[in-house]
Amino acid sequence: MTSDGPVDPTINDAFRRMSALIYAGADSGSIHQSLVDCAAHLVEGCNRASLLLRTRDRFVTAASTDEIARRIDQIELEVGEGPCVDAIVSEAYQHDADLTTASTPWPRFTQRILAETPVRSAIGYRLLLEGDKVGALNLFSDTPGGLTSKSADTGAVIASFASVALMAIRAREEAATLRHGLQSNREIGKAVGLLMAAHHISGEEAFELLRSTSQELNMKLAKLASQIIEGQESQFGHAEGTAPTSISAGGAGSAG
Repeated sequence: MTSDGPVDPTINDAFRRMSALIYAGADSGSIHQSLVDCAAHLVEGCNRASLLLRTRDRFVTAASTDEIARRIDQIELEVGEGPCVDAIVSEAYQHDADLTTASTPWPRFTQRILAETPVRSAIGYRLLLEGDKVGALNLFSDTPGGLTSKSADTGAVIASFASVALMAIRAREEAATLRHGLQSNREIGKAVGLLMAAHHISGEEAFELLRSTSQELNMKLAKLASQIIEGQESQFGHAEGTAPTSISAGGAGSAG
């Protein structure tokens, strides 16, 4: 960054609104969209923006202000060069204030952009998540020289916030996965206990019965466990001593 001056209070206000959105439990798509909308609104000279994120082994546009910004991301991935691609692999943000000059570091990208879009200035910021390169925040201007060094400084602040937002999204998703896993494990444990009591078998035998039945029925283990528990609850009180499940100790029957 080229300036150490105070952050614009408008940016702080935008961050407060986006933070509220994150911690209110908004879905990731809404948060991604808010990031690019905020960038286009707050960065001087920025007409459009996009958020390029890695999904498994490929990069996809998670959000964009419009189809032009989304198309630019696609062009970069097609030609394998550009400010966003370079930002992901390098240490610093990539800034070309005027793509119409002959000194552009991305000739194939620039040729396509000038021919197919109105964009004439671009900045790409790498986004890191726990040390991993997860994507880039990309800013575009339709005016040659439209994205200045001041624009770059403001964009860097927003990119830093974007990394924090992505970290919050990941933490929330991991917590949800953990809760789901714990619930599944509880249900599996309870189903194993019911099978042990019903068939007078060991825990290991009960789990193997549950596992083999889930394979024969092509049903997830947790789903089968849930059905066994539901079957026991539906029978409770109707007939004392009724088996809690239709899985037989000698093999798989229908899960109910």
